[in-house]
Amino acid sequence: MSSEVRVPALPESVADATVATWHKRPGDSVKREENLVDLETDKVVLEVPSPIDGILGEIMANEGDLVQSDAVLALIEASGTGATPPAGQASPPTQAAPAKAASASPAAKAASAGSAAKAAPAADAEPQVAPAARRLVKELNLDPHAIPGTGRDGRIHKADVIAYLDEREQAAPAKDPELALASPAPSPSLTGEAGRPEQRVPMTRLRARVAERLVQAQQNSAMLTTFNEVDLKAVLALRSRYKDQFEKTHAVRLGFMSFFVKAAVEALQRFPVINASVDGDDIIYHGYYDIGIAVSSPRGLVVPILRNCDQLSMADVEQGIVAFGEKAQNGNLSYEELTGGTFSITNGGVFGSLLSTPILNPPQSAILGMHKIQERPIADKGEIKIAPMMYLALTYDHRIIDGREAVQFLVSIKETLEDPARLLLRI
Repeated sequence: MSSEVRVPALPESVADATVATWHKRPGDSVKREENLVDLETDKVVLEVPSPIDGILGEIMANEGDLVQSDAVLALIEASGTGATPPAGQASPPTQAAPAKAASASPAAKAASAGSAAKAAPAADAEPQVAPAARRLVKELNLDPHAIPGTGRDGRIHKADVIAYLDEREQAAPAKDPELALASPAPSPSLTGEAGRPEQRVPMTRLRARVAERLVQAQQNSAMLTTFNEVDLKAVLALRSRYKDQFEKTHAVRLGFMSFFVKAAVEALQRFPVINASVDGDDIIYHGYYDIGIAVSSPRGLVVPILRNCDQLSMADVEQGIVAFGEKAQNGNLSYEELTGGTFSITNGGVFGSLLSTPILNPPQSAILGMHKIQERPIADKGEIKIAPMMYLALTYDHRIIDGREAVQFLVSIKETLEDPARLLLRI
């Protein structure tokens, strides 16, 4: 008896998915809930698990194919039914027999003269690897069996791969060519004339979607950017004073983003049009504050949404951002976490950016850009002082937001951050 492996339900905004990577081949033993294939959409990577224990039979959709919701990806034969893979697709000679039995029998290995050795590794001994970690393992040609996994049931995450590389680099950096990540030598896959290698690779679905939305934002909105600067001395002092107690109480570090999120909410409540969006000839004013936090992931920039920020404490904000960061690195962000949003914040300062002009995230009408904190001389009451300064940038849709409102919104954030007591007093 066979069971179908189908594409999970996709949201209405996602028409199809691309078959990214098959982790099993016809004839391989599979276990219930074991990941069989990764599907890439323009937002997230979906893992499709096996519905039953059995043997993977025919694969209906190959890597690179476009598939729609509920399409059949493959067939799985229940254990003991003697599944036979389709013609042209190789499989181990003892498909229906438990793989670990071949591995446990030295006599069987000798009799098969090496052919059974190919089937010897037990399917249940294969380590479970998260999508982000899998790509890194593949790119660096690492052995996943050598990498300790810290996830559930020993699942390997990207952080585990990085920790493994760090340990090997400290042990023997000069003897391991796999660790020469910064080497200027061209990749072996590059082709072209001598001394002028090139490599052509297709955009990922996420990268293509980001490109589409950036062009859409430029074509369908009248973007302007206004700038200001903020003295973060008070915020730094507050963090220094309470960071240990905050972390002990809430089990999360007190970062900068929670200050900016709460300051943004205060300013959005004063200037509702910044929190609005355009729908045709209408302006939609939102009475809630769902803020997108730009996060870097192995697949590119993603913007998960922190919901109802006006109802969250600073600890809630920090915990939410940490969770988003971990999910982004492991490729586990859901559609719901990436859709919606009324306003966005992006922090180029973590990469060293001193000043930039962020681009809108449609259909939102504004985005706040944070930048690097840098000590600079400033004039304060007739005296020159050194202060930790940050440039702020607000890009906004001039179709519905006037320059006066944009400037005052940014000034409101500046005033709140320079005197954080305003967050408590709501002034």
